[in-house]
Amino acid sequence: MLLACLGWVCWPVLGDMVHRWSTDPRYGHGYLVPLFALGLLWMRRPSSDLDRARGSLGGVVLVAIGSAVYMLGGYVGSGWIEGLSLLPVLAGLCVLFGGTTALRWAAPSLAFLFFMIPLPWRFEVALGASLQRIATKLSTVSLQTLGFVAYSEGNVIVMEEGRIGVVEACSGLGMLMTFIAISTAVAIVVRRPWLDRILIVFSAIPIALIANIARITLTGVLHETVGGEWADRFYHDLAGWLMIPFALGLLMIELWVLSRLFVELEAEEPVPGLAMMGFAGNAGPRGVSNLRAGEHAAPPLPGPTRSTD
Repeated sequence: MLLACLGWVCWPVLGDMVHRWSTDPRYGHGYLVPLFALGLLWMRRPSSDLDRARGSLGGVVLVAIGSAVYMLGGYVGSGWIEGLSLLPVLAGLCVLFGGTTALRWAAPSLAFLFFMIPLPWRFEVALGASLQRIATKLSTVSLQTLGFVAYSEGNVIVMEEGRIGVVEACSGLGMLMTFIAISTAVAIVVRRPWLDRILIVFSAIPIALIANIARITLTGVLHETVGGEWADRFYHDLAGWLMIPFALGLLMIELWVLSRLFVELEAEEPVPGLAMMGFAGNAGPRGVSNLRAGEHAAPPLPGPTRSTD
């Protein structure tokens, strides 16, 4: 009954999200977010210890908090706040039916569901405008570096054979949101130290910017070499599909570099010379033996004796 009531209350919010995923290219990745969250739950199931899970009434508190957030979002007219209310509600259901054991098991998947919620409109406008300016300026510099005549007028790149308008839809916001979600998914799944995982997530921002600048720069090159018609087809149709594999390639290069920059130390082996001399512990840094508790160093070997004659 509780699940039915919550589903009925949250259905309009889910419907609005699906509509945005279908109509707004910036949130086309929204369909993949719940699928990855379910896959992550399945991957974590062997180590979850769910057989010992016991429900707790503490989940009612989280459900109540989520309901309050939902009503707040309806009061202020914010679909983002309404969508955000789903996370504490789902966390509360986990605690209600499986206690903290179920919550620990589901926590990464619940956190990842944040990426399916469209951003607030004001934040989209502010961030999109900044990304437009950055993409226009850096793409102009890239074209000039390649030897083409180019300068920017606002968010338009003027070249000899045409003009490239970096409109809001091409600001790179959609690529940024998609790639932050992908980078977070990779950081969750990959077996790397926490420092590497944090770097992977934060590197999504420069990688997404590089991919969008490469898209605009290549469009400008096509304008000057093969003509505006082919350049426009590439800019609006093909480039969007190619930039995600390109960004993933940059991420793979980053993982390769990190695997060689930060090398995990293996268990230290005893130094042969010290072992022959009777030291029982493993050699530590600077060749000092680390004796385990209860162990004693072997007595020193007698040195050569000098005759008194």
